[in-house]
Amino acid sequence: MSDGITSTDEIAMTNAVIECIMSRSAAKYYDPTATLSDDQIRELVRIGTTAPTSFHLQNWRFIAVRTPQAKARLRPIAWNQPATSEAAVTFIVCGQLADSSVIPDRLAPLVEAGIMPASMVPDWEIPARDLYMAYPQRQRDEAVRTATFGAAAMIYAALSMGLGSTPMIGFDAEAVAREFRLAENEVPVMLLSIGALRPGNWAQKPRLPVADVLELV
Repeated sequence: MSDGITSTDEIAMTNAVIECIMSRSAAKYYDPTATLSDDQIRELVRIGTTAPTSFHLQNWRFIAVRTPQAKARLRPIAWNQPATSEAAVTFIVCGQLADSSVIPDRLAPLVEAGIMPASMVPDWEIPARDLYMAYPQRQRDEAVRTATFGAAAMIYAALSMGLGSTPMIGFDAEAVAREFRLAENEVPVMLLSIGALRPGNWAQKPRLPVADVLELV
């Protein structure tokens, strides 16, 4: 490119993070004999929880469906999608309705670490209360946003570990909430299968040109 600006393709050749992002594709075929250890599952979630959340709410929860018994409970209420039983683990990615009352507890570690002065905590809690408390739709929107950010981080973390992933919205949300005992404030935002791949998966599908989706103003 001109003006000394490096193209994305050139960057991807030398930047592992960008190469990972540019090569991701949703998996369809998993090795059903491959498993992930509980420590590997915890690491995926740990990475997922470094994603952004509004006011540091961290309003998410991840249910790791990994045993044959749990997979058998999930698959019929997930449109019988093979990934739910063939992948090593399928996460039920839950967003929690935004609740400003948890902010002091969420910010306490920042205050203890000297990152934030205690006097600043109300500066976060009060606007969050004004933003969410009287607005149920905003609370739910934030739950969906937060869970999606976390799932995206896990998708790319999985690829960097040599694993495939499949985000899915094809499931009976009410049945999942009942079967896996979600709390009343939890929204099952998506299922996210992760595991070792077997042959047959596609490379990343071509995307719309940037000119079709970008407006420079």
